[in-house]
Amino acid sequence: MNQPAHTRRDFIKTVSFGAAAVAVSPSSSRAADEPQGALTIDPEPRYGLSPYLYMQFMEPLGTTDGSVSAGWDYMEDRWRPDLIDITRKLAPPTVRWGGALAGYYRWREGVGPRDKRVPMHNLVWGGVEPNQVGTREFVEFCRAVGADPFMCVNFESDGRPSWAKNQKGEIRSGDAEEAADWVSYCNDPDNAERRAHGCADPLTIKLWQIGNETSYMKGGWSVEAAAEKTVRFAKAMRKRDPDLKLIGWGDISWDDNRWGTNFWAPGMIELAGEYLDYIAFHHMFNPDAGREKSPLRDIEYRKDPAWTWDRLMTAPQAHEGRIRLMRELTDKYDIPLAMTECHFALPGRDRCELLSTWAAGVAYSRMLNVHERHGDKLKIATAADFCGTRWQVNAVMIPVPGGRSYMMPVAMVMSLYRHHSGEKAVDVKNAPDDLDVTASRTGDRIFLHVVNINRTQPVSAQLAVSGMDITAGKAFEMAGDPFYEVIETEPERITPQEKTVPADGRWTFPAASVTAVELNVKQA
Repeated sequence: MNQPAHTRRDFIKTVSFGAAAVAVSPSSSRAADEPQGALTIDPEPRYGLSPYLYMQFMEPLGTTDGSVSAGWDYMEDRWRPDLIDITRKLAPPTVRWGGALAGYYRWREGVGPRDKRVPMHNLVWGGVEPNQVGTREFVEFCRAVGADPFMCVNFESDGRPSWAKNQKGEIRSGDAEEAADWVSYCNDPDNAERRAHGCADPLTIKLWQIGNETSYMKGGWSVEAAAEKTVRFAKAMRKRDPDLKLIGWGDISWDDNRWGTNFWAPGMIELAGEYLDYIAFHHMFNPDAGREKSPLRDIEYRKDPAWTWDRLMTAPQAHEGRIRLMRELTDKYDIPLAMTECHFALPGRDRCELLSTWAAGVAYSRMLNVHERHGDKLKIATAADFCGTRWQVNAVMIPVPGGRSYMMPVAMVMSLYRHHSGEKAVDVKNAPDDLDVTASRTGDRIFLHVVNINRTQPVSAQLAVSGMDITAGKAFEMAGDPFYEVIETEPERITPQEKTVPADGRWTFPAASVTAVELNVKQA
């Protein structure tokens, strides 16, 4: 998808990414010629795994959740050092700026001298944003934590009249030329506007999203209208920088609730795909939505741990169903998927305190395994809302008015995977019951992501790599009480414990654990 637009006109025809990766179910039967308890890997590389499967996104959330405002030290005019430190440990490969905010964000209000910046009304999240954190500050954050910056543009307010012109009569809609000017401000070495603001060097942002949840407004644009505008934005933006990577919106239209029959992806690809590098969708979900009784709400989870655990372990299946549906809609097109927002949407105080438990971390690990299994098609993904002061869906919690930022369970497992993953996916031939396993490879190193979904019992396995000898191995193990709740005063009770894999390759995975295993191998 890197070739210029004029050479990509035929890509729409019927180029396939190949069949979806087959999930290794914890209850799948083992191969007939494998002994009971064998965990066997086929080392043949299958497809590349994008590091962007572990992205995060940052959005000023106003009065709802103090994300950007809480992370910025207004007296020192800098990011809080504790937020920088914990994000470095999380190690996101890219961080996106904006979400719903993009629909009424005017980027020029957040650049230049801070004492001259124009505050804005936060139309979705409430309150007033001072715009002390803008484009330059966001890029500085990304550079400090080693992440690529990723911008979401104001796409004519995504067709929402109340965003395009607010109740005070302010025009908040941004057009294609405004988006193109933003690209120039960031990427043109000679941009006069940026240089006049004292920033001589380019900010260099190559990944941009056009449209955010554009299809979710009932009575809004049709996919045909959105695609036409997407082409207009893409042409204007690429005129300023031909090397951009552009993401177009392709999720469901809520004018029609028949899931799978009214997704925008095929239409967006047919009409605008030659100008795009990815198709975006979101998945905020509750696996028990619609159920009369569920432990996945409020504080019900504290009443019946076994039931809560069982319901949490159904979440990966619901999540995979969503990704499979997007695959079915797009597999005949040579364009990857970008899930630029994703999290559990469980009801309860501050998005449900259940999400602060280690049990939720185990469930999130299984979701990350789902992402890997679909890594031939899914190239950008997340599983959290990154940072804030309140929401349990956040990856990082920022204590206010003081204290040190810390990881929530979803961040713990994202960090573990991010630090112990290979470049190419490989197959798991078989695994013991109750182990959810994915595998990858870089050179002569095999990486396993192993989730023991048994809440009370450890599971032993004989590690093996077909046709290869294991010469050394390390396990980075996270385990603990499933219903330990991460809190500010004790945020690191569960951390990765490094252990040596014995020469015989026999390993026991603790109950309710997540383990990254690294094996050095050579040809047998």
